[in-house]
Amino acid sequence: MANRLAGERSPYLLQHAANPVDWYPWGPEALARARAEQKPIFLSIGYSTCHWCHVMERESFEHAGIAAALNAHFVSIKVDREERPDIDRVYMLFVQATTGQGGWPMTVFLTPDLEPFYGGTYFPPTARHGRPGLLDVLEEISRTWREERERVTTSAATLADRLRQATRPEAPADGGVHVAPPQALDEGLAEYVKAYDARWGGFGTAPKFPRPSELLFLLRHHALSGNTEGLDMALETLRAMSTGGLRDHVGGGIHRYSVDAFWRVPHFEKMLYDQAQMVLALLEAGQVSGDPFHASVAEDTLAYVARELTGAEGGFLSAEDADSVPADEAGRPHARPSEGAFYLWSLEELAEAVGDALAPLAAARFGVTAEGNAADPLGELRGRNVLYVARDIEDLARDFGRPVDEIIRDLRTVRVRLHEARRQRPRPSLDDKVLTAWNGLAIAAFARAARQLRGRSAQAETWLRAAERAAQFVRDTLWDANRGVLLRRWRAGEAAIDGYAEDYACLAWGLLELFEATGDAAWLEWTRDLHAQLDDRFWDEVGGGWFSTTGDDPTVLLRMKEDYDGAEPAASAVAVMNLLRLVHLMPDAAALARIERTLARGGMAIGRAARAVPYLLAGLTTYHAGMRQVVIVGDPADPATLALHDVVAQRYLPFAVVVPVTPGHAQARLAHLLPFLETLTLRDQRPTAYVCEGFACQAPTTDPDTLARQLGGAV
Repeated sequence: MANRLAGERSPYLLQHAANPVDWYPWGPEALARARAEQKPIFLSIGYSTCHWCHVMERESFEHAGIAAALNAHFVSIKVDREERPDIDRVYMLFVQATTGQGGWPMTVFLTPDLEPFYGGTYFPPTARHGRPGLLDVLEEISRTWREERERVTTSAATLADRLRQATRPEAPADGGVHVAPPQALDEGLAEYVKAYDARWGGFGTAPKFPRPSELLFLLRHHALSGNTEGLDMALETLRAMSTGGLRDHVGGGIHRYSVDAFWRVPHFEKMLYDQAQMVLALLEAGQVSGDPFHASVAEDTLAYVARELTGAEGGFLSAEDADSVPADEAGRPHARPSEGAFYLWSLEELAEAVGDALAPLAAARFGVTAEGNAADPLGELRGRNVLYVARDIEDLARDFGRPVDEIIRDLRTVRVRLHEARRQRPRPSLDDKVLTAWNGLAIAAFARAARQLRGRSAQAETWLRAAERAAQFVRDTLWDANRGVLLRRWRAGEAAIDGYAEDYACLAWGLLELFEATGDAAWLEWTRDLHAQLDDRFWDEVGGGWFSTTGDDPTVLLRMKEDYDGAEPAASAVAVMNLLRLVHLMPDAAALARIERTLARGGMAIGRAARAVPYLLAGLTTYHAGMRQVVIVGDPADPATLALHDVVAQRYLPFAVVVPVTPGHAQARLAHLLPFLETLTLRDQRPTAYVCEGFACQAPTTDPDTLARQLGGAV
């Protein structure tokens, strides 16, 4: 029998709709019941592609005894953290503060006033591996609530008050705005040098996560300083991730993280935000290094998103699961879902898929052995193989005694055959909700690829169309123009949940990239409007920076401000970077003040916190570097216009904003937004480039070589 979650749109909540637990979604009905019956709330937070969320559901939420205890003594609430990051952040702060760690599934016990008093992450049904069993925890909390309720509620109120104090905005002690000097950037680099794994790439020890915001800071530090340490670390890390098991070498795309230090065995879910940010980092790495490898991986990743994570309406979908059902020899599903089943191979399966003639080459290339290469602490992957680049092309050519071009040709055949064989397997489940913030990141990635690869990739126009289509979908379905409000989520025809700061900031990022790729004034106008709403709804006038929420929902205990650049960059860091571009298109003293106040929140020692705030440091780098405007006036289809754009695309110019201008009506419309464009015209009726700084331009040029000299920078 289905519970209340059957009427929800969230794929995560729907996964629990058949549980015997009497689940509620977060909302007035559940909260009113808790208050009326004076029962504690059992709050379970997760997301649909979370492996341990699936484990806890199978073990505990389908367990009759646990369901009976929950139904008798608690009001049980399920929350999708991707739909409601506001709720997730509040209770994650509590769990981290009281246990020293966090993660999902997250389990928190609340008073009817929503104040937390006990929490953790994954609980097995009975005690094991040093973790308390959920059944025992429920019994003890139920007893404590009956017998010591006053002590519990008093303690919870005290803890909640401490959390409020910790998150209360504070003005600078001296009332001033002090932005850290460029030396702080060198201190930030030093933090990464200390943490760098020189053997395997990446930072720190296992598990290792692909945090592209770190790489974007290191690349920008190099662009400003000329120091190659950060550049080398970024390039080596990207290559290690791209050749390791973190990348899907059959279907493209990047997995969530590596469980080991050498990027071999991943946690297999694929998140849209990882794909988007990795593409941006790879594209920048390709520009600064001149190595086509990075752009090829970026395009392979975009092809995966276009094929598997794009909805029929044009929006980008959220994720694919880590778990899937293993298949038998006939391709029929059997057994329960397991981690990585869709992606793993035995040596026999590999040989059957590619054929006996190509099997030795495929096994050598991807490190496949009879014993299996997928070591994991729990032994769940024993005898299986994760594909990774074990041998490079030149080594294979030498060892197999064949020309390089033949090896490349055969490896392409291997990939096609593996892809076809894998298509017969049951796919991981798809989280098909459309999230505004994640779509903004993906729009940015597709638009950047279109601009950077135009004329050099047959897919560039495909990437541009994908970005435009997604942006239009978001505008049509998730933008309430009457209220000036973005909505957070669309799924199955329903748009819902007023957006958070990251939705406005990340979508604005995507639209800025789309404007730089097309010169379409409509995208720039919408970017301006989104940032106006971001400021009106989320700006902290006391402490600077942008709150994550509007503060209008009384059921959200704290109004928090996210500073940590984790799997996704913090909204304030994204907003700073957006505004740094916008103020160099549309001068705005108030916007510049918001930039400086947000950067100043990090203090003079912000560099020492580089591992926590890398994208904010990327913004600080841009602030100190200053920004140029590169305006190219010309018919976008004219080869001479394309030649000028190609000069820009080949250079790593993180401190420049590109303005494509089509003469005529489009230029007139754009000049209403950017008056400095009125006088920037064709010279001798030929496409013309203007390199400007502070809205003062160098001599216009129609010659690509002259433009290259004006821009400088490595090709």
